[in-house]
Amino acid sequence: MHTTVTAEPAGPPAGLGALLVLADGRFPAGGHAHSGGAEAAVAAGRITGAASLADFCRGRLHTTGLTSAALAAAAAAGVDPLALDDAADARTPSPALRAAARRLGRQLMRAARAAWPSAALDALAAARPRGAHQPVVLGLTARAAGLGPADAAYAAAYECVSGPATAAVRLLGLDPFDATAVLARLAPELDQVAARAARAARRAVDEGPDALPSASAPLLDITAEQHAAWPVRLFAS
Repeated sequence: MHTTVTAEPAGPPAGLGALLVLADGRFPAGGHAHSGGAEAAVAAGRITGAASLADFCRGRLHTTGLTSAALAAAAAAGVDPLALDDAADARTPSPALRAAARRLGRQLMRAARAAWPSAALDALAAARPRGAHQPVVLGLTARAAGLGPADAAYAAAYECVSGPATAAVRLLGLDPFDATAVLARLAPELDQVAARAARAARRAVDEGPDALPSASAPLLDITAEQHAAWPVRLFAS
């Protein structure tokens, strides 16, 4: 008589729990106060509903999203975070967006050091007391949490589209189901961007930050400067 042994189902990938915590919109990293450029786009009539929100998020994902994801992945891969912070500055021509990235970096640093204490995070906080760029802090946080470069790239890429989608619900009264559908339909492209960012990060380990992409969205830079001058606004950026 033969006995059939049923294999136990495989457990979740190592670190998946930490990735879920890091990517959760409720993680107290300050992102809820920023629209990722959506507020200015709504005011200009470039986002009016789900279809135009999808176009906005897609453009953001493949430009600033790719750049941020690569910076985060490189930090998680062990590239010098100070060099990456300088590279992030060079890739952010708008002073308003540089200031916003550093504010977000400070807030994320506080949350990260509470959740995953790390000597590397402590060192970056000491070296950049006014805040390092958020993607660099995100990558170091991922590393402290036991995550890899691809995980950091996914977290950064997802954040770059989930922020505007959430903001559009508040700014337009957009149906949350429609906003979520936008994110779901972008998932294959998010996979592509995260994979491209992780590949660039692997090159940066040997070649330095110049190996990372520097895709940009000039209209986001221009409208960020305009938005920063508004006397009344719902979001910080």
